[in-house]
Amino acid sequence: MSPTVLLSFIIGYFLMLIVVSYLTSKKSSDNDTFFIANRSSKWYIVAFGMIGTALSGITFISVPGEVGNLAGSQFRYFQFVLGNAAGYFIVAGILLPLYYKMHLISIYEVIGRTLGKVSHKTAAAFFLLSRTIGSAFRLYLVAIVLQRFIFDEMGVPFWLTIVICLLLIWGYTFRGGLKTIIITDTLQTVFLVASVFLSIYFICHSLNFNISQAFHAIKDSHYSKIFFTNNFVTNKFHFTKQFLGGIFVTIGMFGLDQDLMQKNLSCKNLKDAQKNMLSFTVIFVIINLFFLSVGALLYIYANREGIAIPLDATTHLPRTDYLFPEIALNHFKGVPAVVFMLGLTAATFATTDSGLTALTTSFCIDFLKFDKNKTASEPQMVRKRTLVHIGFSVLILLVILLFNAVNNASVVSAIFKVATYTYGPLIGLFAFSLYAKKRNVLDKATPIICILAPILCFFIDKYSTVLFDGYVFAEELIIVNGLLTFIGLLIVSKKKPIEGIN
Repeated sequence: MSPTVLLSFIIGYFLMLIVVSYLTSKKSSDNDTFFIANRSSKWYIVAFGMIGTALSGITFISVPGEVGNLAGSQFRYFQFVLGNAAGYFIVAGILLPLYYKMHLISIYEVIGRTLGKVSHKTAAAFFLLSRTIGSAFRLYLVAIVLQRFIFDEMGVPFWLTIVICLLLIWGYTFRGGLKTIIITDTLQTVFLVASVFLSIYFICHSLNFNISQAFHAIKDSHYSKIFFTNNFVTNKFHFTKQFLGGIFVTIGMFGLDQDLMQKNLSCKNLKDAQKNMLSFTVIFVIINLFFLSVGALLYIYANREGIAIPLDATTHLPRTDYLFPEIALNHFKGVPAVVFMLGLTAATFATTDSGLTALTTSFCIDFLKFDKNKTASEPQMVRKRTLVHIGFSVLILLVILLFNAVNNASVVSAIFKVATYTYGPLIGLFAFSLYAKKRNVLDKATPIICILAPILCFFIDKYSTVLFDGYVFAEELIIVNGLLTFIGLLIVSKKKPIEGIN
């Protein structure tokens, strides 16, 4: 399909988002609207819109691609998804009640109130690092597809592609913030979900399968293995490792993440937020199963048609992230190509736009103390917030360019690897803040401990086969990271004296 035609659909899509942004922010664009959507969001709208935020372009491209990679992943990712579901229940039952009880805008205020100002800023800084890297990874994924199939033929350099993407996001989020994103995420989720089901339809049509035949073809293929229970020590795909990793990555990347929690806190009350979480969890599990099914069908189609996994332009190694766009854009073309591109765009921008808003919110609340500033006028605060928003856009641009220069791995693997290092300290900090009511922590030591824990984890992971008799870590490394942080805080803390006793 002509790059110009594909680009015209994408432009039309963003024009729609900009119109939505104007309509949602024309009555109010103050900081209360930007940060928490005036706490007036409907839980069912938030729940549906969060599907697009939680899945992103990583799920759209990398998860189907991983099904047939050389490591033999198959449907093993679903083990991780089941762990995610368990993690969401923990977030709904434990963390949400805590956040609503404390009437928070930034969830890292929990740590500040129990451990101190330095610990508060340390937690917020780790979120800023984690979300900046995560948002950059996700946007990078869609950008390389846009570059490969649209902008390369137009002679547009990669850096300019990223700038265009960020300008488009900034254009429809800078006024309405979270209030706009809750609506645009709902629209983007519609495109994402429709793209999944339409992609399955188009692939089945090309294979001359009906739904029953497609189901049996996936079931009978060697791609559909879900549970890996052999060789616990050496197998990183083992169910226990994937399930536990899924639980704690969810607690870190969702429950302790300002981005996704910000949407929950925009609901009217705790009950609505919990209904949002539980309904979201059910849809999340089902949609991921469909994405894995797309992956199996893609590889069945590729094998039948003799389509090889595309090679990376730099490393010349097979790049499974490219398989879905290769088939959709170069073999199906027409309507399937448009459906794919809109689905990918919706999935990725639904994540990146809310990520930018959350980064802006956290920095403004946790570092600039917007909620405690009683002297500056509202227009002054809005201007300052806008500058912060622009600053994080530029930072994400720089991270993407750096990642593009060094990356040669599947993005879905890279994003969760980074999560084990950056969200682990957040888990340790939150766990200790709940325990710290009985102890006085050395607040100034918190940043050192939170930096040392990931460094130790890196070496533990690198030499695990030597240290632990052949053991290979997967995503459960995040548990070790959080535990090391907790132990470090415990070491530098003292038991609080009992009242009345000197």
